[in-house]
Amino acid sequence: MLELAIMGFLAGGALPGHELRRRVSQLTGYTRPVSDGSLYPAINRLTKAGLLERRADPGAGPARYVLSLTGAGRTELLKRLRKPADHEITDFTRFFTVLAFLSHLPEVSEQHAVLRRRLEFLEEPASFFYDGDRPLRAEEVADPYRRGMLLTARAISSAERAWLHAVLDSDEPTKSTSFPLDEPAS
Repeated sequence: MLELAIMGFLAGGALPGHELRRRVSQLTGYTRPVSDGSLYPAINRLTKAGLLERRADPGAGPARYVLSLTGAGRTELLKRLRKPADHEITDFTRFFTVLAFLSHLPEVSEQHAVLRRRLEFLEEPASFFYDGDRPLRAEEVADPYRRGMLLTARAISSAERAWLHAVLDSDEPTKSTSFPLDEPAS
């Protein structure tokens, strides 16, 4: 997901490395901090793969550079957004990273296809705890902390499903709000 976040932010325009790090850190939050030991190797992998371009930023001082997405990087970003891996649909945090950049897809139908996959996943019965193969509901769990987990997850899932239905079931034609991939977003 780190690579998707890097490409997603750079799709809006070139950024200095420190600004990219700040944006990725804000997206992932305090629960999944981004260290230099993971960010810069990811940048290097993407650069070696021809997906990013790194150029010196002479106005910023020595060892400072600006990163931008290449044409191949734009193609890869769109590919990853069109067809997220199953774990990117089922994992809450990973899905939110996909969602943060979904507007880069140029077609609303493509955006909605991803949202429908998430909705299908959320509508399947699931739990953190099971009785054999049967998912346990919060009301069936005696442990107050486990019950709290289930109640919180239910509320989050319910809110997300309501939002997904509102977006997908809207009678109004939805206009894509994608950012052009060639120009910085303003």
